[in-house]
Amino acid sequence: MTPSRFRFAAARVATLATVDGAGAPHVVPVTFAVDGDTVVSAVDGKPKRSTALRRHRNIRANPRVSLLVQHWDEDWSALWWVRADGLAVVTDTPSAVDRAVALLREKYDQYSTVAVHGPVIEVAVHAWSAWSATA
Repeated sequence: MTPSRFRFAAARVATLATVDGAGAPHVVPVTFAVDGDTVVSAVDGKPKRSTALRRHRNIRANPRVSLLVQHWDEDWSALWWVRADGLAVVTDTPSAVDRAVALLREKYDQYSTVAVHGPVIEVAVHAWSAWSATA
Protein backbone atom coordinates (compact mmCIF):
# COMPACT_ATOMS: atom_id res chain seq x y z
CA MET A 1 0.00 0.00 0.00
CA THR A 2 1.40 3.39 -0.96
CA PRO A 3 1.84 6.03 1.75
CA SER A 4 -1.09 8.06 0.37
CA ARG A 5 -3.42 5.04 0.34
CA PHE A 6 -2.29 4.19 3.87
CA ARG A 7 -3.18 7.75 4.95
CA PHE A 8 -6.54 7.44 3.24
CA ALA A 9 -7.33 4.06 4.82
CA ALA A 10 -6.25 5.22 8.28
CA ALA A 11 -8.33 8.41 8.23
CA ARG A 12 -11.37 8.41 10.50
CA VAL A 13 -13.71 10.35 8.23
CA ALA A 14 -13.96 11.06 4.51
CA THR A 15 -16.00 13.56 2.59
CA LEU A 16 -18.19 11.89 -0.04
CA ALA A 17 -19.03 14.02 -3.07
CA THR A 18 -21.93 13.00 -5.29
CA VAL A 19 -23.87 14.73 -8.05
CA ASP A 20 -27.58 14.42 -8.71
CA GLY A 21 -29.20 13.84 -12.08
CA ALA A 22 -29.36 17.59 -12.76
CA GLY A 23 -25.68 18.12 -11.91
CA ALA A 24 -26.13 19.63 -8.44
CA PRO A 25 -23.30 18.63 -6.08
CA HIS A 26 -23.82 17.11 -2.64
CA VAL A 27 -21.04 16.66 -0.09
CA VAL A 28 -21.37 14.76 3.19
CA PRO A 29 -18.94 13.33 5.77
CA VAL A 30 -18.92 9.52 6.02
CA THR A 31 -17.26 6.75 7.94
CA PHE A 32 -15.68 4.22 5.63
CA ALA A 33 -13.33 1.29 5.23
CA VAL A 34 -10.94 0.35 2.46
CA ASP A 35 -10.49 -3.11 0.95
CA GLY A 36 -7.97 -2.94 -1.89
CA ASP A 37 -9.41 -0.58 -4.49
CA THR A 38 -12.89 -0.66 -2.95
CA VAL A 39 -14.18 1.81 -0.38
CA VAL A 40 -17.31 0.91 1.59
CA SER A 41 -19.63 3.04 3.66
CA ALA A 42 -22.92 2.14 5.32
CA VAL A 43 -26.06 3.65 6.73
CA ASP A 44 -25.93 3.01 10.43
CA GLY A 45 -28.25 3.48 13.37
CA LYS A 46 -27.23 7.05 14.19
CA PRO A 47 -30.22 9.44 14.08
CA LYS A 48 -31.08 10.79 10.62
CA ARG A 49 -33.99 12.83 9.34
CA SER A 50 -34.80 10.07 6.87
CA THR A 51 -33.49 6.72 5.70
CA ALA A 52 -34.02 7.85 2.08
CA LEU A 53 -30.62 9.52 1.82
CA ARG A 54 -29.77 12.00 -0.90
CA ARG A 55 -26.34 10.41 -1.40
CA HIS A 56 -28.07 7.15 -2.39
CA ARG A 57 -30.44 8.88 -4.82
CA ASN A 58 -27.50 10.74 -6.34
CA ILE A 59 -25.42 7.58 -6.80
CA ARG A 60 -28.35 5.84 -8.47
CA ALA A 61 -28.67 8.81 -10.85
CA ASN A 62 -24.93 9.29 -11.40
CA PRO A 63 -22.51 6.70 -10.01
CA ARG A 64 -19.37 8.87 -10.36
CA VAL A 65 -18.18 9.91 -6.89
CA SER A 66 -15.15 11.27 -5.09
CA LEU A 67 -14.03 10.65 -1.53
CA LEU A 68 -11.58 13.05 0.11
CA VAL A 69 -9.60 12.68 3.32
CA GLN A 70 -7.37 15.44 4.58
CA HIS A 71 -5.14 16.54 7.40
CA TRP A 72 -5.29 20.16 8.49
CA ASP A 73 -2.70 21.79 10.74
CA GLU A 74 -1.77 25.36 11.61
CA ASP A 75 1.72 24.29 10.53
CA TRP A 76 1.11 24.30 6.80
CA SER A 77 4.13 22.08 6.20
CA ALA A 78 2.07 19.25 7.74
CA LEU A 79 -0.91 19.54 5.35
CA TRP A 80 -1.96 16.67 3.09
CA TRP A 81 -4.97 15.24 1.29
CA VAL A 82 -5.85 12.05 -0.60
CA ARG A 83 -8.76 11.65 -3.02
CA ALA A 84 -10.34 8.47 -4.36
CA ASP A 85 -12.40 8.81 -7.56
CA GLY A 86 -14.59 5.96 -8.68
CA LEU A 87 -17.92 4.44 -9.53
CA ALA A 88 -20.32 3.73 -6.70
CA VAL A 89 -23.22 1.38 -6.25
CA VAL A 90 -25.84 1.31 -3.51
CA THR A 91 -26.68 -2.22 -2.49
CA ASP A 92 -28.49 -4.03 0.27
CA THR A 93 -27.51 -7.56 -0.69
CA PRO A 94 -26.76 -9.54 2.47
CA SER A 95 -23.21 -10.40 1.39
CA ALA A 96 -22.35 -6.75 0.66
CA VAL A 97 -23.86 -5.55 3.93
CA ASP A 98 -22.08 -8.29 5.90
CA ARG A 99 -18.75 -7.44 4.25
CA ALA A 100 -19.14 -3.72 4.91
CA VAL A 101 -20.17 -4.30 8.53
CA ALA A 102 -17.16 -6.54 9.13
CA LEU A 103 -14.77 -3.96 7.64
CA LEU A 104 -16.36 -1.08 9.55
CA ARG A 105 -16.34 -2.97 12.86
CA GLU A 106 -12.67 -3.75 12.36
CA LYS A 107 -11.90 -0.04 11.92
CA TYR A 108 -14.35 1.65 14.33
CA ASP A 109 -15.06 0.46 17.87
CA GLN A 110 -18.39 2.33 17.73
CA TYR A 111 -19.76 -0.14 15.19
CA SER A 112 -19.74 -2.86 17.83
CA THR A 113 -22.77 -1.12 19.40
CA VAL A 114 -24.30 0.73 16.42
CA ALA A 115 -26.67 -1.21 14.20
CA VAL A 116 -25.93 -1.37 10.49
CA HIS A 117 -28.75 -2.65 8.33
CA GLY A 118 -27.79 -1.24 4.97
CA PRO A 119 -27.90 -0.27 2.34
CA VAL A 120 -24.18 0.10 1.79
CA ILE A 121 -22.20 2.13 -0.70
CA GLU A 122 -19.40 0.37 -2.54
CA VAL A 123 -16.99 2.54 -4.51
CA ALA A 124 -14.75 0.88 -7.10
CA VAL A 125 -11.84 3.34 -7.09
CA HIS A 126 -10.30 3.94 -10.50
CA ALA A 127 -7.99 6.84 -9.58
CA TRP A 128 -6.13 7.83 -6.43
CA SER A 129 -4.77 11.38 -6.17
CA ALA A 130 -2.73 12.89 -3.37
CA TRP A 131 -0.90 16.01 -2.31
CA SER A 132 1.37 16.68 0.64
CA ALA A 133 3.18 19.82 1.72
CA THR A 134 6.26 17.69 2.32
CA ALA A 135 7.76 14.96 0.20
